[in-house]
Amino acid sequence: MSKFTSRDGTPIACEKTGSGPPLVLVHGTTADHSRWAPVLPALSERFTVYACDRRGRGASGDGISYAMEREFEDVAAIVDGIGGPVDLLGHSYGALCSLEAAVIARNLRRIVLYEPPIPAGMPITPEGVIDRLQALLDAGDKDGVVATFLGEVPRVPPEQLERLRSLPAWRARVGAAGTIPRELRAHEQYTLAPAKFQDVKVPVLLLLGGDSPPFFRAAVERVQAAVPSARIVVLPGQQHVAIDTAPDLFAREVVAFLIQ
Repeated sequence: MSKFTSRDGTPIACEKTGSGPPLVLVHGTTADHSRWAPVLPALSERFTVYACDRRGRGASGDGISYAMEREFEDVAAIVDGIGGPVDLLGHSYGALCSLEAAVIARNLRRIVLYEPPIPAGMPITPEGVIDRLQALLDAGDKDGVVATFLGEVPRVPPEQLERLRSLPAWRARVGAAGTIPRELRAHEQYTLAPAKFQDVKVPVLLLLGGDSPPFFRAAVERVQAAVPSARIVVLPGQQHVAIDTAPDLFAREVVAFLIQ
């Protein structure tokens, strides 16, 4: 593990593999660095991959209290700690953190954002779900927390949810269950400020599942409108977990964009 120190002193760990130009991977809610396992072989063939554990899980530390802004700083600390030029790939909540990190990181070359949950006038988190997740967590049902979150927030279909359960990374998801309510509460307070992204000049690829819920399309279109250099690529037949359901397709699109 490589470790980087964020602005508030929190250590952020990354599993380092492969060789080539540096590529930082930032996972979404419920996960840790192991969620990238299906695409890691393809990516590490071409890049030195830094797959991070976001704060509060894995080998990374955590703060006394939680604020989404510290996660933006965490991503920037990794990117600038490696030294430029660095590519960045974020998924879901990790994509939101990566987008915001683009404003403060100095050493970025290209960015890939896979379905960042940007509020765009359509409901993402069902009413009352945070309280239900907290109740499951308080009852010790961490598996239920993860399954409920995935099924009701990113709307992962039942057959895809069962596939996720079968993967080795599910154990890490369950281990990180305690971070889910705090991230959802922070997300409820988040608002995209388009003006601050006008100076983001690095190329940005926005990945969208062709069968994903409409709020993800609305989200990536809002990012595209805010970031002058952004373009959208649709992954046909996929939803929010193409990393698992179509790893070859996902890796192919990412690599094609990054090697330009």
